[in-house]
Order: sequence, then structure tokens, then C-alpha cells
Amino acid sequence: MPICRYLRPPCRKGDFFMSNLNHRQDPAQNIKKIVTAALFAAIAYVAMFVTSWIKVSFLTFDAKDAIITLAGLLFGPIYAISISLTVSVIELITVGDTGIYGFIMNFLSSAVFSGVCALIYKYKKNIKGAIVGLIASVLSMTAAMLLFNLFITPIYMNVPKSVVASMIPTLFLPFNLTKGVMNAAFVLILYKPISHILKSLKILPKKAPKIYATKEEELAAKKEAKLKNVKFSLVTTAIGLITIALCIVVFFVVLDGNITFLK
Repeated sequence: MPICRYLRPPCRKGDFFMSNLNHRQDPAQNIKKIVTAALFAAIAYVAMFVTSWIKVSFLTFDAKDAIITLAGLLFGPIYAISISLTVSVIELITVGDTGIYGFIMNFLSSAVFSGVCALIYKYKKNIKGAIVGLIASVLSMTAAMLLFNLFITPIYMNVPKSVVASMIPTLFLPFNLTKGVMNAAFVLILYKPISHILKSLKILPKKAPKIYATKEEELAAKKEAKLKNVKFSLVTTAIGLITIALCIVVFFVVLDGNITFLK
């Protein structure tokens, strides 16, 4: 029988993505975290180019929100919001063609999506918290975009608010909902591999080891845990890929989207 106790710092039972990160960290660890967050911001900016080939009317999908959400899950909601602001500012300065209105919409979309998920997961670090966080992110981002489009888009497009309101059920609602679901699927696929890499680089702390009565019990427990992780990764990857495929179908078949780099 294992002793079933953990070395300090303690980890709460049921942690899904990572162990407790609330223990005190030294300055070098904090510097690593900041540098890694900057790297996530750079990757999110690149993701905007690599994945922005799906266009529906004047709306464009990109996967930067998924990258920012990954950083939020790893480091907390403050990092998620900070990276959202950083990427939006860089996008405005370098490639933005929608001015301040596009900047506001980009920032709000990324900050709401990543911030809500990271905030929920911060207080409930298990599979239920992760799923609830992603669902809440999709719904809250969609609702926020409907509200902000209703007030900002009429100014940007110089059209009556009634025209924009008529576009909500046919364009803004399905587009933002599908965009949120697709980004959530990317998070499901990418989180585990990225968290393992960061732990191996000692940027994130590893789970405290269990103490077992015998070496045989320790080896058996490690083998069982490894098998469980593999099965979990396979299931989440399969679900994520199927969800992404369905979202692409919605973009092109239901919403009549097009591929911009082929035009």
C-alpha cells in the first residue's frame, strides 16, 4: 500500500492540466515566466498570419486567441489579458487596416476569451474546471462580440444600428460562436504537449512525487499514470480534431466563407 502523501508544496487531488502553481517562486523563475509569456505573445502574433485564411464576409478567423488562452491557463488571467493587449497593439501598428475600431474589437475578443477561461481554471484546476472554462469562454466571447458589434460596427461601417442588428443572427452570432469553439478545440489539442515541454525546461514546476512503500508499487503506479495520460491525450486530440473539422465545414458550407490566400 502506498503511503499516499505528497511532498511539499501540496497538490490538490484532481488537478487536470498542472499542479498547484501558487507556491512562492524565486526571481529567476519569475523571469523565465515573463520571457515565456513574451514568447507566447510572439507565437500568437505569428498565428494571426498563419491561420487567418478563413474569411466570412468582412470577418476573419485566426487562432491567436487559442495561443493566448494557453498562456492564461499556464500563468493566470493577468498574463492572458496582458498578452491580448500586447498582440492587439502590435497588430494595430504593423498590419491593422481597421484602425482603432479593429484594435478595440481584437483586444476585447482575445481578452474575454482567454481571461474568462484562465480565471475559472485558476480556482478549479481539474478537468471540470477546464471544460467549464472553455465553454464559458466561448459563450462570453460570443455575447461580448454581439454587444460590441452592435455599438462599434455602425460607427466603423457608417451604417444604421438596425442594419448591424439584422446581421446578428445570420453573421455575427454563428461566426463568433464557431470561432470560439474552434479556438477551444485548439486549446484542447495543444495544452498537454506545451505544458510538458515547459515542465521539462523547468519553466513550470512539476507535480510533487508520491512516496510509495515499495519500488514495485512506485513503478506500477507510474506505468498506470503514463497509460492514463496517453489515453487522455488521444481522446482530447481526437475530439479537438473532429471539432475543428466541423467548424471548418460551418465556416464554408453554412456561412459561405472563402479562403483568402486563394483569391
